Amino acid sequence: MKYIVALLFIGGSLTMNAQIPDKAYQKIESKVIEWRHDIHQHPELSNREFRTAKKVAEHLQSLGLEVETGVAHTGVIGLLKGKKPGKVVALRADMDALPVEERNDLPYRSKETGEFMGKTVPVMHACGHDTHVAILMGVAEVLSQNNDFAGSVKFIFQPAEEGPPPGETGAAKMMVEQGVLKNPDVDAIFGLHISSGTPVGQINYKPGGTMAASQRFVIQIKGKQAHGSTPWQSIDPIVVAAQIVDGLQTLVSRNSELTKEAAVVSVGSIHGGVRFNIIPEDVEMIGTIRTLDPDMKEVIRERMKVLVPSIAEAYGAKATVDIQDGTAITYNDKALTKQMLPTLVKVAGKENVNLINAITGAEDFSYYQQEVPGLFFFLGGTPLDMDPKLAPSHHTPDFFVDDSGMLLGVKALSQLTLDYLAK
Repeated sequence: MKYIVALLFIGGSLTMNAQIPDKAYQKIESKVIEWRHDIHQHPELSNREFRTAKKVAEHLQSLGLEVETGVAHTGVIGLLKGKKPGKVVALRADMDALPVEERNDLPYRSKETGEFMGKTVPVMHACGHDTHVAILMGVAEVLSQNNDFAGSVKFIFQPAEEGPPPGETGAAKMMVEQGVLKNPDVDAIFGLHISSGTPVGQINYKPGGTMAASQRFVIQIKGKQAHGSTPWQSIDPIVVAAQIVDGLQTLVSRNSELTKEAAVVSVGSIHGGVRFNIIPEDVEMIGTIRTLDPDMKEVIRERMKVLVPSIAEAYGAKATVDIQDGTAITYNDKALTKQMLPTLVKVAGKENVNLINAITGAEDFSYYQQEVPGLFFFLGGTPLDMDPKLAPSHHTPDFFVDDSGMLLGVKALSQLTLDYLAK
């Protein structure tokens, strides 16, 4: 018998919830760990996930799923149909790694290199996308072997979550544009992210704005060059840049309604000048805006377009601002989150499911959520014998998550799918 079936009487209607027995999950755990180690050892940069995509496609085909490859360059889609018609659930995993050199003694550590911005760079799964792929491969196998449900499941293996290389397109936005949520039309989507700073066995979630919208800005300042010994003959763009950095912080402290949500404006790069004794003519500043509220996002954008040129003008310089959208707000549909919270509690235990504050990191899962209701949550990856506060953070050479955390991810995504389709 494939399912344990529970009958619930809710609101005057009878609902059937299927639950996969633990032995089915235990059977798959060693495979998930093996897949993860292999993918971790062979990481690939954004839009270059050729080996990973081939591995995923072959696995889905072996399970009898309908498989489409080459979506948004290297993306893979698998469609699993249940025994009867019904709603459609999408599950997403991202596949790309980062230009980071791995610094640990894991037997499956990466020694791979790739090309990034014209340079040969080390490549590492420094954000945990290898675990996401392995988890979703496991979910596909479990559900394909326990498919006595009404509806369909669409497995989305997405490239380039970290962002396509400069000059290229891709990622979630391109997958949506190419119809990943259509044919059949998706009713809801679920996704997870491993967390190096959350203990194994824990699940963190937040209704509404969960991760920030990300925008990239570039400020070009035009001054007047002069010898460093005669600054009065210059219009110093470096001084102007300093004043702009200071002024940008007022966009958060004085223009943002922080009782609603958090906001961040950070300058990450300043370039100008070539010699110690020359005041340059130009300075370029590059930074990021992170917002969790659509209205606050627009306020900051519009104020920046006014503030930056005005500061430059006050010093006799000129400045332009170019703001580019990165990701939208990762927004967990509140009704869907409330509906599916009992499922997370069921698989992890009430004491292990935590309501958290919003995170100012960004996720392009947000583009799926703009089209259909979605729920994105965080899965614990810190070994139980490690203080989470000491765990290496994401996007660093020492990043590490424990294999034992992945099975809960398989259980959570599988049960979310079954419970949503049952209701």
